[in-house]
Order: sequence, then structure tokens, then C-alpha cells
Amino acid sequence: VQLQACGGGLVQAGGSLRLSCASSGSIFSLDDMTWFRQAPRKQRELVARISSGGRTMYVDSVKGRFTISRDNAKNMVYLQMNSLKPEDTAVYYCNEFDFRFETEYWGHGTLVTVSS
Repeated sequence: VQLQACGGGLVQAGGSLRLSCASSGSIFSLDDMTWFRQAPRKQRELVARISSGGRTMYVDSVKGRFTISRDNAKNMVYLQMNSLKPEDTAVYYCNEFDFRFETEYWGHGTLVTVSS
């Protein structure tokens, strides 16, 4: 399984970015997809998750600002990030969990930098 994330960049506070993650080599529609992030000198944290059935969950700090979605026909997961804050600055990682084999896969991160 390979995950390829893109869409990061530099944005001013209050701006928006849309992250995308393409999955290949899995039965994508059966897997949960999650966005994590890791800020400098901090532990990696879960940002948003979407289940195979489309249920979503978010860390409190991004509720109302971020939206996770998926397109099973394209094997893609997205993270729409609005009203960005400097504290959202981090490397964002795409994660896929395969329940059949209880295995998770990680993509390379994409850097999001929010300037104040």
C-alpha cells in the first residue's frame, strides 16, 4: 500500500488549504483513513478520521474548521482546512488502517505552515 499526500504550503492565518492523499494497493473502501499531524517538538496527534462507512471524528482544536472527506471511486481522502491558525503549523500525515490484516500504512508528510 502506498499513500501520497500533497497540498501543504505556506498560508496566512485565517486562510485555507486542502490536503489530498492518494492511496494505491489496498481495498480503499474498506479502510479507515486518518490525518495526523506533528508540530515541531511535539508528539504526533490525530487530527481527523473518516471510517469506511463515512463516519467522521475530529480533535477538538479543529472542530468547525477542518473537514475530512473521501472519494472511494478515486481512492482519495481530503482534509479541507479553513480559518487556519499558526498553531496548525505541522507536518500532516495520511494514515490508512486495514482491518482485515490489522495493519496501518503511512504516507510521507506534507508541511503546512501558517504565518501570523
